[in-house]
Amino acid sequence: MSGAKRTIDSFFKSPAKKPRTSESVTREEKLVGENAERKFTRHLTYPFPIPFFPLSISSELSSFPSTIGKEINNQADLDLLYFEPYIPKYLERQVFQFLRSELPFYRVEYDINRGGISTHIKTPRWTTVFGLDETSKFNDTGEVIDANSGKRLEKERCYTKYPPRPIPKCLDDLRLSTEAATGCKFNFCLVNYYASGSDSISYHSDDERFLGPLPAIASFSLGARRDFLMKHKPIPPNDNAPPPPETKPIKLPLASGDMVLMRGRTQANWLHSIPKRTGKKCR
Repeated sequence: MSGAKRTIDSFFKSPAKKPRTSESVTREEKLVGENAERKFTRHLTYPFPIPFFPLSISSELSSFPSTIGKEINNQADLDLLYFEPYIPKYLERQVFQFLRSELPFYRVEYDINRGGISTHIKTPRWTTVFGLDETSKFNDTGEVIDANSGKRLEKERCYTKYPPRPIPKCLDDLRLSTEAATGCKFNFCLVNYYASGSDSISYHSDDERFLGPLPAIASFSLGARRDFLMKHKPIPPNDNAPPPPETKPIKLPLASGDMVLMRGRTQANWLHSIPKRTGKKCR
């Protein structure tokens, strides 16, 4: 995994020219004034403090969701709740720009060996991850403790390779809003940034063990419209069972502010992806 964790703008913008002394002083004074009014979530695992939502966003959270969710459960093992949108249209761009500029992103990189040949893989998207499985939690000082006993984790249970990071308040506000709207509980937050239509994620299911049995996954979309594709997992043939019900692929054209909740048996039986897209404005 790539170790560099910076705001997404730092990966794409060229360094700014050094301002003149008078300009530098003015900008420093302005920055101090702004930071004096801002609040931040801090943790040792963060590369930098992550700010709270500004009042213009946080004051609107009680109005979420913007629409009533539409149930989609007309195929085998499928249980979706589709909000078009969840975040109001007048606010979605501001939320997108805030998260894009304030969260620490990195590109996951790894090596694979095929036929004795090592290949370095760079995943086609930028990522940031927060949260813990249901067996653990963070205490007031930011240490990982057992969720039941409240004791610090034993050495063999510690997350030594990739220390977990608590969900910052800006994302936690969205988590609490989503829990209230859906009746589901969430303990983990993954944010993917697709820099262009060439960025994508292949078919997969979010059924990792740490998410618990039959997990609920709330997928928000911000920025450009992207297709959200779904298809049923292949069902192995069984001579002693009746043929499985026929299923059809699904395409949801997620606009900025939309959210699709996948719950029940969906993750165990369906795959989803965001394919590459041609044209402009694909982020």
